[in-house]
Amino acid sequence: MTEQPSTPPPGGAPPPSGSPAGQAPPPPPPPPSPGQGAPGAGSAAAGTQPRASFGQRLGALLVDLGVFLVVGIVFGIIGAAIGSGAAVQFLVSLAAIAYYIYLEGSPSGQTVGKKVLGIRVMRVDQSGPLGYGGAAIRYLARILSSIPLLLGYFWMLWDPDKRTWHDKLSNSAVVPVSAHPVQSWPG
Repeated sequence: MTEQPSTPPPGGAPPPSGSPAGQAPPPPPPPPSPGQGAPGAGSAAAGTQPRASFGQRLGALLVDLGVFLVVGIVFGIIGAAIGSGAAVQFLVSLAAIAYYIYLEGSPSGQTVGKKVLGIRVMRVDQSGPLGYGGAAIRYLARILSSIPLLLGYFWMLWDPDKRTWHDKLSNSAVVPVSAHPVQSWPG
């Protein structure tokens, strides 16, 4: 029996090395979808990075409000004992500001509520923690999110990147810990 010469594939190119004669090479991998970059590329395009859900964020807020309820009760008892309600309100407000700035600005980016719900705050480009300056901006921007009937908080429901107004103003995003693990809390 004589062996017949293999015919080159259409286009005249010889078969690729390692492929049996007459068999087409495997197709190339598909290109990335629009808006998708390489993993870890830090792309901030909508939908490229996992984000915390509205339910997770609401749950974290409720846990944090519970923490403040306990702190408020303790300060209220102290205020009743010394007879100064205005001082108690000032101290609780100062504690709330310090709580959010310290914990969200820390390397973990987690308040107690965020820790319980498994989410954290990061810079939107995922390059690291928000930092104390960014956390201060984020805290103050919450006021703007609250003014028009909490519209800034609900904004994440239709925003393609699931970000609130205070996320956008502070260049932050709330992400699941499963996608961006925390090394230690609160540091």
